[in-house]
Amino acid sequence: MIIVHHLENSRSQRVLWMLEELGLPYQVKRYERNKQTMLAPPELKRIHPLGKSPVIEDLDADGGRVIAETGAIVEYLVEKADGRLGPPAHRDSALRYRFWLHYAEGSLMPPLLVKLVLGRVPLFGKAAQKRIQPMIDVHLDYVESELAQRTWFAGDALTAADVMMSFPLEAARSRAGLDASRPHTIAWLDTIHARPAYQAALAQGGPYAYA
Repeated sequence: MIIVHHLENSRSQRVLWMLEELGLPYQVKRYERNKQTMLAPPELKRIHPLGKSPVIEDLDADGGRVIAETGAIVEYLVEKADGRLGPPAHRDSALRYRFWLHYAEGSLMPPLLVKLVLGRVPLFGKAAQKRIQPMIDVHLDYVESELAQRTWFAGDALTAADVMMSFPLEAARSRAGLDASRPHTIAWLDTIHARPAYQAALAQGGPYAYA
């Protein structure tokens, strides 16, 4: 059994979706953000020293096992599910899989986070946001050009790379200019949101602002 320590409106929604797609048994322990700071509650530090979400506990592992970081969790779940949603067999597709798996948090998410933080800074924050948006647009144009060539990020089928890409693109649609001017990306989001496993993950995780 896997326990998901799930924070509202966070990256951990991807972990719930991944588990639903894989059909692995799990339980959810929900946490709410501090209403003033929007940070995770201190209770999460009892699970992992960083006090961040997502974190999973795999109770089936010898002595139990705690895994943090979304990418590490996703790769762990692929291994646990005997490679399902993992890299495709074709070499080029496998390389795309690896790229997008790491691009989601390594390249796309940082400018989105910067824009979010700047939006909460009085006076100069709004002006600074305007300088970040062109950087974000470069990424969104790149994603759009890739999805114009294939249905899924790694090839012809859903993989963990798509799961990883979901949160930054949902965040971009919510607060960083992703709209109908990039139709392939919007169609991809609509497709994942319609999947039964995604809907089941929403039911398990509770309110989620980006779906």
